[in-house]
Amino acid sequence: MPIKIPNSLPAAKTLADENIFVMTETRALTQDIRPLKILILNLMPTKIATETQLVRLLGNTPLQVEVELIRTATHESKNTSQEHLLSFYKTFDEVADQRFDGMIVTGAPVEHLEFEEVEYWEELCRILEWSKSHVHSTLHICWGAQAGLYYHFGIKKIMLPKKLFGIFPHTVDYKNPILFRGFDDVFYAPHSRNSTVDTAEVMSCPDLKVLATGRDVGVYACMTDGGRQIFITGHSEYDADTLAKEYFRDIEKGIDIDVPKNYFPNDDPQNPPRVTWRAHANLLFSNWLNYFVYQTTPFEISEIKE
Repeated sequence: MPIKIPNSLPAAKTLADENIFVMTETRALTQDIRPLKILILNLMPTKIATETQLVRLLGNTPLQVEVELIRTATHESKNTSQEHLLSFYKTFDEVADQRFDGMIVTGAPVEHLEFEEVEYWEELCRILEWSKSHVHSTLHICWGAQAGLYYHFGIKKIMLPKKLFGIFPHTVDYKNPILFRGFDDVFYAPHSRNSTVDTAEVMSCPDLKVLATGRDVGVYACMTDGGRQIFITGHSEYDADTLAKEYFRDIEKGIDIDVPKNYFPNDDPQNPPRVTWRAHANLLFSNWLNYFVYQTTPFEISEIKE
């Protein structure tokens, strides 16, 4: 089934070229079923790349999905044109009276700041509080996961002595977790972060279930009972060349950065990256949409509540 997106969103052509079925607003008007309403709070500076990555994964399911993009009003994006933002993004106040089947909170490159020092922290807190009564299931990614764990459960982030950068193995630790249904015993996902959360603290939180961990990464996935709040510390949505672009960008800036682990064959940046996480990324998002959104969300979206 298709994903519904605005007629002229740049992602439409990219995804169509990849044979991912997307449906424009015009065509969707002829459909008689209720699509899932998914809100994406895009905090990444490279908004077009991030929205394309997420829409690609959301579109690879048998469900019709309607995406709404929002940005923070208290921070002005320097890497995305105002024309794009005005054409495709709303602010939180413009959607605050609506309800959504699911929401995705992306990562953000602000790990060096304490949460309260982030320019849009108060606005983000409003959105996270609102999500408890207006969103059926919220998926938090990377810094978005750390921010969510801190806001909802008081779990602080911890700065790492060295950047966690590369493709890392993980294991599913919770017995038969629906979110990881169909996963191999060991699966891989990209990470690119300077901070983490304490595994023992997450495990000791009575409101959280730890689903998957990695020896090098700590907690990879945890969630509340029923999956109303889900936290993923990596970047399964990343494209094949995302880490390469970050690596070469930092090298050009003179930043001392290691070659991303388990990414370039033979750890040689001259070799094209090897993708080892795509299948699991698709399965992760399909499972989330199917089991934690579609199967349990009220048919009457107005009935979503805390």
